Amino acid sequence: MPRIDSHVHVFAKPSAEFPRETDALAPAELEAPVENLLAEMDAHRIDRAILVQLGGEEIEHHAYLLHCLKTYPDRFLGIGTIPADISDPAPHMDKLCQETGIIGFRLFSIGGPKDPFAQIDVRNFKSYRIWEHAAAQGYLISLYARAVDAHLIPYLLEAFPQLRIAINHLGVCPGKGKFSIDAKGRPHVETPMYNPAFHSTHRLARYENVMLQLSGQYAFSAEAYPYRDLTGWHQHIMGIYGAARLMWASDFPWIQKDPGYGQLKNIIKELLPNLSDDEYDDIMGGTAARFFQFAD
Repeated sequence: MPRIDSHVHVFAKPSAEFPRETDALAPAELEAPVENLLAEMDAHRIDRAILVQLGGEEIEHHAYLLHCLKTYPDRFLGIGTIPADISDPAPHMDKLCQETGIIGFRLFSIGGPKDPFAQIDVRNFKSYRIWEHAAAQGYLISLYARAVDAHLIPYLLEAFPQLRIAINHLGVCPGKGKFSIDAKGRPHVETPMYNPAFHSTHRLARYENVMLQLSGQYAFSAEAYPYRDLTGWHQHIMGIYGAARLMWASDFPWIQKDPGYGQLKNIIKELLPNLSDDEYDDIMGGTAARFFQFAD
């Protein structure tokens, strides 16, 4: 069974060859070369990974991602990004996916009514045309929705049941003002105590085309590795999704120094110690191999 890291980031310092946007998370002096990721993967026997665009949503900002996919086509597939306010997403999406190794797009917002009791028409969502074109072309959606949009996700899943959907980072939907950068330069998200009965992931579990990624623990936990305060949440997710719909991810490079790539590879055994061998194989690569449709 392959071992697949289902969500990582690589990026170069901004240059004419590899332009990108900078921010507090990825300032201009910071880089995360793909060779560093490959060294970690090889050291810990990870076969393949999904490279997720970071550093801007315009086509030119994808230059380093496209370079990595072209250079190492046997190791990686890619997830692109797209401006949330784009009027016609089809040309952007098709250009990035045309024989490049990019197979889908990451979205952070949906753009519908904030009021969960408002009249809902998915055709009026700002992101509707992105979802519509993804469904038509067979692209997948990687979703890290914000709390204000969480109630809107099922409406799109009902509209496009054929779409493959990966829910990022334990299904946690960050609330407004809850995202920050910690002292180690990593994302940090303030989260309330989990209430699985009302959490969005519980509502999404009924959709069989939805997979959930077990990643980002460092950003949500109030404890050091192995983040024991998230044990109950992992067990609940396992109970409602099952291993065949769960995918491990390291969220490289933010974990490279603390707790380390090797530690993150072992996080599933730490927080879900009672898995069968088949369940463990699914979470560590089998589900991702089927979902992302890696070539043999």
